[in-house]
Amino acid sequence: QVQLVESGGGYVQAGGSLRLSCAASVRTFNRYSMGWFCQAPGKERERVATISRSDSSTYYTNSVKGRFTISRDDAKNTLYLQMNSLKPEDTAVYYCAADTTIVVSKAPSYWGQGTRVTVSS
Repeated sequence: QVQLVESGGGYVQAGGSLRLSCAASVRTFNRYSMGWFCQAPGKERERVATISRSDSSTYYTNSVKGRFTISRDDAKNTLYLQMNSLKPEDTAVYYCAADTTIVVSKAPSYWGQGTRVTVSS
């Protein structure tokens, strides 16, 4: 069983930055692919960024390319999402996810409880 706890969300003005963290309670963190998803009000949850369990290769949805950076620290069992140049349309609840596949699927096995990000214009 993997427990994921996000932190770092909050309220920020457009153009600002936030860093999300996800702490995983598992001893074999490096065996899990990890990802960040978001769900805006009235919309479905969507994949934002993922990082593989093998070579840490990354994926970003088009809307965040060049602004967000996903990274992982396997020694600390922690996943990060650095969010720069934030826009009001980035406003959403952000969820950390873990999967046993090499790359996080669209329906990962484990979810965190979410952290809210609000970007004002």
